[in-house]
Amino acid sequence: MVMKKQRIIIDDDAKRSLREAYVYIRKDSLQNAEKVRIKILASIKNLAANPEQHPPDKYRLDNEGSFRAYELYKYRISYHISPSEIRVIRIRHTKMNPLEY
Repeated sequence: MVMKKQRIIIDDDAKRSLREAYVYIRKDSLQNAEKVRIKILASIKNLAANPEQHPPDKYRLDNEGSFRAYELYKYRISYHISPSEIRVIRIRHTKMNPLEY
């Protein structure tokens, strides 16, 4: 049986965080800013193939396993898996104090 890939949705807050990271990195290097942005977006796109490839998010309160997170280029990408979609909730630099949510 072939499973249909889930839609990927990036919340506005996560988009804003990625844009802010891009602007910050671009101050020093346009090439590095592009590289980080492209790699993060590619990793998000790859979630559709196997959304459970990353461990459950340890900062999520009462996480039954549908909230997951991973790190890439010192950015932590948190997302939620539902039957119909994968929703990227936040993108934060790992040096920021962790927030439980």
